[in-house]
Amino acid sequence: MGSFLFIVALLVVAWMAVIGPQLRDQRPDWHWYLTGFPRTALRVMVTWRKVAHLNDLTVSHKPNRRLLGDLAVKGEPLRTRVPRLSFPQPTPKGLSVLVRLHPGQTPEPFMAAADALAHAWRVHAVRIVSPERGVVLITASASDPLEHPDRPTGEVSASLLSAAVGTLETGHAWVMDFRRVPHWLIVGATRSGKSTLIARLITELAPQPVALVGVDCKGGMELGLFERRLSVLATCRSEAIAVLGALVVDMQDRMRTCRAAGARSVWELPEEQRPMAVVVIVDEIAELYLTNGNKEQRAEAEQCSTYLLRLAQLGAALGMHLVVAGQRVGSDLGPGVTALRAQLSGRVCHRVNDSGTAEMALGDLNKDAVAVAQSIGEAEQGVAVTTGELGGWMRGRSHLTTPTEAQLTAAEYAGLAPRLRGIVRALEDLNGGDDV
Repeated sequence: MGSFLFIVALLVVAWMAVIGPQLRDQRPDWHWYLTGFPRTALRVMVTWRKVAHLNDLTVSHKPNRRLLGDLAVKGEPLRTRVPRLSFPQPTPKGLSVLVRLHPGQTPEPFMAAADALAHAWRVHAVRIVSPERGVVLITASASDPLEHPDRPTGEVSASLLSAAVGTLETGHAWVMDFRRVPHWLIVGATRSGKSTLIARLITELAPQPVALVGVDCKGGMELGLFERRLSVLATCRSEAIAVLGALVVDMQDRMRTCRAAGARSVWELPEEQRPMAVVVIVDEIAELYLTNGNKEQRAEAEQCSTYLLRLAQLGAALGMHLVVAGQRVGSDLGPGVTALRAQLSGRVCHRVNDSGTAEMALGDLNKDAVAVAQSIGEAEQGVAVTTGELGGWMRGRSHLTTPTEAQLTAAEYAGLAPRLRGIVRALEDLNGGDDV
């Protein structure tokens, strides 16, 4: 017996001194499953009752009164009942547990106790949602999954119009899939990570057989890095009107093609008849809507608003997709922005300078998401709140793409940029017949 205990102790020492550190550095996922998860799961099960009592997550149970002759016997004093906790289930970088609520309980006290649970369980963060009535899902992250956005867990399947842009707080890849979510709104203040996300998105779409159209009314300062891969780049509002108008005409042609073939979308057409998908990236949407009161400028802004709204309303089934980005997006830009927002089902909100922009991006989806987005600090560049499947939203961080990498990507895939004749012709007419 003594020799057996000696061997066990020797193995434990070897694990702690040599094998454990090597495994943590080379295969952190294995290290978590073999070491971190069992230890944390045990801590969750052992501390649950005490933590529930300390954070008012229990309900009071009043024993039934009994009659003893003509006397009412009240019985024992009030007792507290702790909600039932499921056995912890491992996740790639944490664990999750389900809590069955007692009648009368609501998820709000559990959400308020998230920080207390994180401290008690010694994990990085705790996220609490209610996927269905009477149930609370608690997800604990052992470490910060957003620290290395270029190292998501799991495999990412490459498919048309799908772009892996970073890492979600679950540890999995942050994927923007235009076949599933056709249009996106991205907001963020200066140096919040908005431009980084757009750069990563274009980098991921560049190798695909997709037409990329840029609208950057800041003179092309942001999207100009990818100009060689873009089919066209509009750098002012008049050019944007010409480009968007030509896209609306192309969209109408696609509608006629689908109607003639008896198809409800371009994806039902035979591959040889299917037009190429188009992704339109609009950087700094406010530049298309702001005016100084001049009648001509107001007319231009209304024209842009109409074209964007038509593309958003009808483009999904016709292979035309929108990515609209801006530092500030509010109702003060006009009713057209609010109508456009309603059509952009994909939302990404980085750190913003005003609550109105966060409300515009996430307010109609989830109020908790607005509060989380407003808590993003200046040091958390690239961190954003985005629409997701777990409770409707989650935090993510985009993978950094440097200007040099952007230019190299544009040069490498420049040959894949299709020449969209309708748009080129519209720009030539705008510029007096000069070749674009």
